[in-house]
Amino acid sequence: MSGFFGAISKKDVVTDVFYGTDYHSHLGTKRAGMSFITPSGSFKRSIHSLENEYFRSKFEDEIPGFAGNSGIGVISDTDSQPILVNSHLGPFSIVTVSKINNSEELTQHFLNKGMQFVETTQGFTNPTELIVKLICEEKDFVSGIENMFSRIQGSCSLLILTPDRLIAARDKLGRTTIIIGKNGDGYAAASESCAFPNLNYEIEHYVGPGEIIEMTAGEMKCIRKPNNEMQICSFLWVYYGYPPSYYEDINVDECRYRCGAALAKRDKVEIDFVGGIPDSGIGHAIGYSNERHIPYKRAYAKYTPTWPRSFMPQDQEMRDLVARMKLIPNPGLVKDKAMVFLDDSIVRGTQLKDNTKDLYACGAKEVHMRIACPPLTFPCLYLNFSQSRSTLELATRKAITQLEGKEQNLEDFANPTSDRYQAMVNQIAQNLGLTSLMYQDLPDLVEAIGLPKEKLCTHCWDGSSHF
Repeated sequence: MSGFFGAISKKDVVTDVFYGTDYHSHLGTKRAGMSFITPSGSFKRSIHSLENEYFRSKFEDEIPGFAGNSGIGVISDTDSQPILVNSHLGPFSIVTVSKINNSEELTQHFLNKGMQFVETTQGFTNPTELIVKLICEEKDFVSGIENMFSRIQGSCSLLILTPDRLIAARDKLGRTTIIIGKNGDGYAAASESCAFPNLNYEIEHYVGPGEIIEMTAGEMKCIRKPNNEMQICSFLWVYYGYPPSYYEDINVDECRYRCGAALAKRDKVEIDFVGGIPDSGIGHAIGYSNERHIPYKRAYAKYTPTWPRSFMPQDQEMRDLVARMKLIPNPGLVKDKAMVFLDDSIVRGTQLKDNTKDLYACGAKEVHMRIACPPLTFPCLYLNFSQSRSTLELATRKAITQLEGKEQNLEDFANPTSDRYQAMVNQIAQNLGLTSLMYQDLPDLVEAIGLPKEKLCTHCWDGSSHF
């Protein structure tokens, strides 16, 4: 997905940007970078790969060489960032959280005009450079960002660092987030508000859809008002977000407790204990456990000292291996027990199938799975989530094909009141070796989040959202 952090103050912000960016490490998988305005007024930048190490270990040796009262950082799951630009708008540095579905069309538009792209990502146009070109088609940053909003299909939130200000612009439909924090005369902009407390920032403002905020040392002002329409990604609360974070003033873990409780209210299965698949499944499991008054036990422990995140390696076989090796079952809790496990979602189901095998190998009597969101039936068009070479990699589409012979009747399979839906859920349970499987109903998820359905993007579950 990616995440960013930027700060501007009358004092040095290098440490704030370093740690603030690091607090977004759970959002990105491939590249990271930081850029600062030095005391002499020039830009200084560093970019590293994260495919074999974490952000902090890659950048901490460089921190003594940085200085500046303003800077930006990014953890990216796609392209190398930040980009440094010299343009008719002046010099600036930019980071983005974006997914551009019409990238090829827009790239060709600029190539036809005799323009070049110098930043590439595995042979493809770097999306941040493409966004730069769209912004620089206009006479100022506000009209340039509006041009970008109107031209791309997908989503984009960004930070722009100039020699005298920091600009934050949230995606036109607010699919991703920006939160503004304040510390004395300084301001910070972050994808995740969990970056603020330990750096002594307090939440000052939730940037609205399409809103553009300009910050200097001592002042924050809106230079483009927010749009009325919003389609914020529901999965931020279900999975992406770090537990202490807030989006639209709604806490992530509190939402997960409500998700787990909603599942518990519908469930009558007799079990000995409740468990959560680390990490994001834990909040959902605690909510379920509290609602049903059934003990929560940590039947799976996550080993993190040496194993990287499961989605970091680019090779799928290696990702599957890492995903399995980092979760260690506890036979002392599992043997001869019936249990419910909660997780945020099922994408392909590869890891969950291995988890289930491990639990049975430890002597589990029954393994019931409860999922905090509805079945993922439609690939995400707006964030870099559920990326697959084929829709058949989705556990839902595989089950549908097994039942129907091909991918068809998708709306019926997405309807939890239909016979096809229940047949699909049963097929997924069978494929993964589960005793039983239950998904969240979409209305319960919407209620758990606490925003109106029309303000949420629920496309991956019901195919309902739009560009």
